[in-house]
Amino acid sequence: MHTKVAANALAMKRWLGKAETALGNHSDRLNAINIFPVADGDTGTNLYLTVRAAARSLVLTDDQPAPVDVGEVLATAGQAAMEEARGNSGTLFSVFLCAAAEPLAGHTRVTSTLLSAALNRAQIRAWSALSDPVPGTMLSVMEAAARAVAAVDAAQDGDDSNHALGLALDAAVEGALAAVIHTEEQLDALQSAHVVDAGGVGMLLILDCLRSAVLGEELQNELLDGLHGYDVSDPHIHAAMPVDDGVEVMCTISLSPLNAATLRQRLDEIGESVIMSQVGSGADPAGNYRWRVHVHVPQPDQAVALIRSLGEPSQISISELALPRDPDMDAVNTGGHER
Repeated sequence: MHTKVAANALAMKRWLGKAETALGNHSDRLNAINIFPVADGDTGTNLYLTVRAAARSLVLTDDQPAPVDVGEVLATAGQAAMEEARGNSGTLFSVFLCAAAEPLAGHTRVTSTLLSAALNRAQIRAWSALSDPVPGTMLSVMEAAARAVAAVDAAQDGDDSNHALGLALDAAVEGALAAVIHTEEQLDALQSAHVVDAGGVGMLLILDCLRSAVLGEELQNELLDGLHGYDVSDPHIHAAMPVDDGVEVMCTISLSPLNAATLRQRLDEIGESVIMSQVGSGADPAGNYRWRVHVHVPQPDQAVALIRSLGEPSQISISELALPRDPDMDAVNTGGHER
């Protein structure tokens, strides 16, 4: 029985702090198995930097009261993560976090039922953010965790006890682990290299950090034992893969819903890995919403011109997909991408 449950706003803050540390510790191993769909070895770095932005947005000054609204805490963290999201994995986690906050708004405590609603909203929003979502990635891990929690909540018939929440969190991690193992069978590239999906493993770590923070228990390091490829760090598996040409373009931009739909359609025509997700929930006086945009294109000029034709982007970044493959690079760096 779980006896140290603290499912409040401070637990959410603790969750993201734990996730920052765990991803920092595991970033090199995640980078080593990052081969799909771009073998550029930076999923761990991108997830770490994105979660770090979320965690550090919750650091309080001495004169700030401790937060009590669980949804408000996660919304703050999600928006910070979205503004500084790195790569595909970081962007999808940011979408996940922002969406998870919505069913929790106004609540001071997470229950099994609320957790189920949050994870389900989050995985649906993450799947929909991508123009061409692919099973066998962190999306499948998010979905499996949400389904596992929903099954527990249904079996508990809406029980709002700490015991039911503990069972739900256990199920989330167990479901995520099973989905991670299954990723190797779902994608030909992973099967050929005999590895599991890097983003999926990162999501598993994040969910185990949530379980740990709420239940007051240690991380389950044995979860990673036996995951195919995960014990490899030198040389990185991705280093033997073909180099990918092209660039990643990311920015934040204010657009009307119609212009946002137009931008997504046109980016789909010229690029790949298109992710568009709303930042925040409110429109400005002109009826525009803020969007985070991510796309892989052969050359940046056409994509940038297209974006600028519909609005004025901020935080625009353009980076090569084919990064230098130096085995002596720091495990955590400030550049990089993966789809």
